Amino acid sequence: MTLDSAETLEARLRAIGAERYHNNHPFHHLMRDGALTKGQIQAWALNRYFYQSRIPIKDSALMARMVDPDLRREWSQRVIDHDGTREGQGGIRKWLHLCERLGLDPRSVSREVGILPATRFAVEAYVHFVRERPLLEAIASSLTELFAPSIIGERTTAMLAQYDFIDEDAMAYFKDRLFQAPRDSDFALDYVKAHADTTEKRQAVCDALVFKTDVLWAQLDALYFAYVDPRLPPPGAFRPGETEAMP
Repeated sequence: MTLDSAETLEARLRAIGAERYHNNHPFHHLMRDGALTKGQIQAWALNRYFYQSRIPIKDSALMARMVDPDLRREWSQRVIDHDGTREGQGGIRKWLHLCERLGLDPRSVSREVGILPATRFAVEAYVHFVRERPLLEAIASSLTELFAPSIIGERTTAMLAQYDFIDEDAMAYFKDRLFQAPRDSDFALDYVKAHADTTEKRQAVCDALVFKTDVLWAQLDALYFAYVDPRLPPPGAFRPGETEAMP
């Protein structure tokens, strides 16, 4: 496909998501099918917390580079969504609530005790990418949100049906994301279509999305290796059944 227009760019981006988004990962399939243990779900929630906690950090770094105040105002909603406007609000707090309902100590989770090294490396690479790459590419890396509603809907329905230790209250984070993600992705998609005005820029936008899908895929790779097969969590990583030993 030749990237000779905004329309072909959008088509390529959607094709990348169809092929590379992490709803295709075996770990997600196990979660969807009810085939994970509670300990494996705990490991997922704990490691995903590290990713969630860095989203407002990467968005703040991105806003610091935006000279257009209208663009900053638009993007600032993402930080508010995750941090809230006061203590006890926002998506990060709701994710900690999910961890707590799964039996994890939210204080240990917030201190990032037991995070897999590969999770840390992948997420920090994403923050670094957004901080260092051209603004167009940094914004384009957020376009995985185009595909988030489908995985959220599938995950939420399946987890409520398949796991008796998960209820609607625990899954509150995902309700907000069902409208936040489309709002954010629509804006980012319009932005890259308007500003990627050469073939080279359109290719850079596609490469940025590929990078972000790799970041998400790598996190599930790490979980699969540590907790599914061959079940080799590295030293210092969370081990199911040992939550009481976490400092």
